[in-house]
Amino acid sequence: MTTPAEIADRRARVRQLAQGGASNRAIAAKLGVSKDTVARDLAHTPDPVAPPVVSQRERLAQRVAHAERAVRQASAAAGAVAYVRPAAVFTDDATAERWWRTLREAADQLGAAADAFAAHYPAATE
Repeated sequence: MTTPAEIADRRARVRQLAQGGASNRAIAAKLGVSKDTVARDLAHTPDPVAPPVVSQRERLAQRVAHAERAVRQASAAAGAVAYVRPAAVFTDDATAERWWRTLREAADQLGAAADAFAAHYPAATE
């Protein structure tokens, strides 16, 4: 079953490809879906003049997709910092202090996010 986040991501990709001039058939082949699915996804494209009408389910799907991307990006950023090991880089004191403050603030924010997640999903964090 396709999740709401996957649907939201696919619809965004369909819109992007359509705006680039790709045909429904080409979009369907590229994404591995039917032409009918592409047509339905394009029908959900908001009118640029009218305010978008977004269902509660679509808003939830968008939030899930945004959260998924944010968690992936945070994980990638943490991996990149661990890889370059800034503590082992020779730099001036002002830069070292700025890096330390930036890393400490990010760690505090991520720690608070992890604590809030554990409070909402205790079974997932045992």
